[in-house]
Amino acid sequence: MQIIDRVSAPAKCWSCGQEVTDGQPFCASCGKVQAPQQAGYFGMFGLPPKLDLDVQALEKQFYRYSRKLHPDVYARATQQEQDWSLSQASLLNDAYRTLKNPLERTKYLLKLEGVQFEEDRGAGNLNPSKVPADLLEEVFDLNMQLEELRQNQKMGEDDPQLRRDLESAKNQFATQLSALDEQVRSRWSAWDVAWEQNDEAGKTAVKEAMTALLQRRSYLRNLVRDVEQTLGES
Repeated sequence: MQIIDRVSAPAKCWSCGQEVTDGQPFCASCGKVQAPQQAGYFGMFGLPPKLDLDVQALEKQFYRYSRKLHPDVYARATQQEQDWSLSQASLLNDAYRTLKNPLERTKYLLKLEGVQFEEDRGAGNLNPSKVPADLLEEVFDLNMQLEELRQNQKMGEDDPQLRRDLESAKNQFATQLSALDEQVRSRWSAWDVAWEQNDEAGKTAVKEAMTALLQRRSYLRNLVRDVEQTLGES
């Protein structure tokens, strides 16, 4: 099921007929579990689509909902309620796992805003036209070194200096990854303010900046992963 956060007309509780806040798993009036809605991850926790979240409050809400959705609670409930509770529990786990992770939360919000990310690929399979221009030479050199090491491994040979060079490159890219993570976080407040003020131009500017940072991060992460795999570290 594709999940999108959106605002829609309030649903009616199947049990008491009262309005149920969009995305909420339970009726606030009678407490009955509800059919899963298409409100998405933010909506399930009753949150606006903002990035600077109170993670501790998110965690408390997650465990509170988890206890209420435990199968033992519905042992004597109708089959419909049992099915809904299982679906809601699965959705809850996905939502919590995404929203508690800073980068996954950012990426999820950007997807809600229409941003499409390339599927993760290994460094050797990156489309050269998509790699940031300032990384092209480094990607080319790294791929040559990785291929050389793979050939050495096939022939049972070793080149300590080549391994040291690859370790150094990996550490350099890892440092850049940490810096990019901080740059993404630094845009959160600007997004939240633009959202609160309904500033579409501001939202677009922040969205584009975060998208560029995350795309660059994806390339660097793949580079680090490919080096680790070739060196036998993962």
